[in-house]
Amino acid sequence: MSTANPPSEQGLVEYRVARILEEANTDTRIVVLAKQDNALVTFPIWVGAAEGNAIKLALDGTITPRPMSHDLIKSFAEHLSVTIQRVVIADVKSSTYYATVYVTNKGVERKIDARPSDAISLALRAQCPIYITEDVLTRRSTTNLDAWLSKLEPKDIGTPEVQET
Repeated sequence: MSTANPPSEQGLVEYRVARILEEANTDTRIVVLAKQDNALVTFPIWVGAAEGNAIKLALDGTITPRPMSHDLIKSFAEHLSVTIQRVVIADVKSSTYYATVYVTNKGVERKIDARPSDAISLALRAQCPIYITEDVLTRRSTTNLDAWLSKLEPKDIGTPEVQET
């Protein structure tokens, strides 16, 4: 994703979307982020089925017949000369993650509050880096997480079982 050094904020670790898993019991998706340097460090985020599908479409480079919401946002940004610089998962409160989308226009950087699922979907479409703060990484609960995720591997979302028409 990024060949440049992380932005000026201290304590940012670059991640990438490694895969999307289905959590059949709750009809949610798990976005599994992995450290950009290919270390075996994962960071799961639970999202809704629709949000997970939007991320999966972007991850696969699928072009839909009509623009999805994140495609529309990206198009607006391009037409207004706004550059989507990066996404940062910057906080966690009561097991809910918070993200910020950083954009620039005419040399001015602005921060936009976003749900992590929307920020990730937008980052994939804009081909910008995804960061997680070290603070968020240290505050997340990882008890038995890797073992739990490995049990979900066979349900990795790949080819859809039912084709959309």
